[in-house]
Amino acid sequence: MNRKLQVGIIDLVSKKPNKKLFARIMYANFASIMPQVVGVWCEEEGHNVTYICYTGTENLLDELPKNADIIFIGAFTESAQTAYALSNLLRSRGAVTVLGGPHARCYPEDSRKYFDYVTGFTNKNIIDEILQDCSPHRPFGLYLNAQKQPSLLPGVRERWKFIEPTLKKAPLIKMVPMLGSLGCPYTCNFCIDSTVAYQPLNFEVMKEDLSFLLTKFKRPLVGWHDPNFGIRFEDYMNAIEESVPEDRIDFIAESSLSLLSEPHVKRLRRNGFRAMLPGIESWFDLGGKSRTGSMTGMDKVLHISEQINMILRYIPYVQTNFVLGLDVDKGEEPFELTKRFVDLTPGAFPGYSLLSAFGRAAPLNLEYQRVNRVLPFPFHFLDNNHAMNVVPANYSWPEFYSHIIDLGKHTFSWKAIAKRLIATKATIPRWMNVVRAISEEGFGRIRFNEEIYKHLQNEKEFRNYFEQETIELPQFYKNFVKQDMGPLWEWLPEGAMFHDPNAYLETIEQRVAV
Repeated sequence: MNRKLQVGIIDLVSKKPNKKLFARIMYANFASIMPQVVGVWCEEEGHNVTYICYTGTENLLDELPKNADIIFIGAFTESAQTAYALSNLLRSRGAVTVLGGPHARCYPEDSRKYFDYVTGFTNKNIIDEILQDCSPHRPFGLYLNAQKQPSLLPGVRERWKFIEPTLKKAPLIKMVPMLGSLGCPYTCNFCIDSTVAYQPLNFEVMKEDLSFLLTKFKRPLVGWHDPNFGIRFEDYMNAIEESVPEDRIDFIAESSLSLLSEPHVKRLRRNGFRAMLPGIESWFDLGGKSRTGSMTGMDKVLHISEQINMILRYIPYVQTNFVLGLDVDKGEEPFELTKRFVDLTPGAFPGYSLLSAFGRAAPLNLEYQRVNRVLPFPFHFLDNNHAMNVVPANYSWPEFYSHIIDLGKHTFSWKAIAKRLIATKATIPRWMNVVRAISEEGFGRIRFNEEIYKHLQNEKEFRNYFEQETIELPQFYKNFVKQDMGPLWEWLPEGAMFHDPNAYLETIEQRVAV
């Protein structure tokens, strides 16, 4: 048998220290499933595991595993600079480091500079291979990628020893992460799941986990991490109904409007679903997800508004997701239509994302790279909100920012907040909407976008970066990262603020040339 290793696992839910109200209430509920899965797999091989879910409220440097042989870090792209600095620090202490999660999958070319191992699709065989080798690989780490997503993952019962201490960090709302499927049957060309075949996981494991949760909570709350919940709607509902007494568990899920017919929504309500997050994305494209076909513009607004208001009669909390800056958008119309939707559907909370190209994440990213439309913004800002790294097709940068500021002010005006408060009947959803509106997601984002707009208007060097006349990062962004990272800033490796935005295309072209 191989030697017993001291394994550390760090799930970077937050990229920085964060003591704000929404972070304290909610961030522990955003823990990822795969770091917990890796913990189970490592223990099955006889290794000792220390698991940390970093929510921004802890002192991360004090909590780092001591004397670890190998440390796995799970990170979204916005946490990449934090992950790189952590890896540098941990390597200096003699640890071997592994990066997994969305950033590793999207940017393996860059990540290999800073980690001994970088993983794409990950199964137990890959984790076993890493543990058996457990050696430094420098200056470039090994990239390991399974052919497909695993068909079976440890469920809640097996992950409980990692879930329970994380939930203790959540003072009010305690949401257990569950996963019923991987991939998505839709082909939205900007989405990371568009090329991943839809694959349901074991429904028997799901049923056992739901029964298990009833022994841990009087009324559990489950957050489904499925990219598109309920594709096999009957199978899901049957599994829930067979294992859970009616309306004993509360559920939150992200789903497509095409699945949310009134009969389905009624059944979801009977089975305890309290929040749904459907994607609208665009008023001029992606009609398949909303089952609106070729319907566009105001016709689509009216149709979807009617459906969302129907859903709100049964489900107390609905967040509608939009992508701003798609190539189909031009002029004021997309933004004016969204404002009209906000007025017609006051009970829904609109979630706005800026179009972003995350490395290898989606087929469309190759097209953006081929025509040189991707900016090398530091990963720290690639959270769909603090930077749009794709040059807009039909707007100047100041014009685009003026539109998103105007939309933000309309959506999060006190009048709109009051209408949302009145239209939302349940107490927790009502006040959650208020907190989100007056915190970073609403007021904070408006202030940030106004600052960017001011720099675009008044500083030539700033505007030149956006318009690709220079790759010299404006000092504004450097200061922002330095302040956010705090003590970890000194551990950020040289050159780690910059990445090649066309690395994926260059890798593809090299393969073709060979």
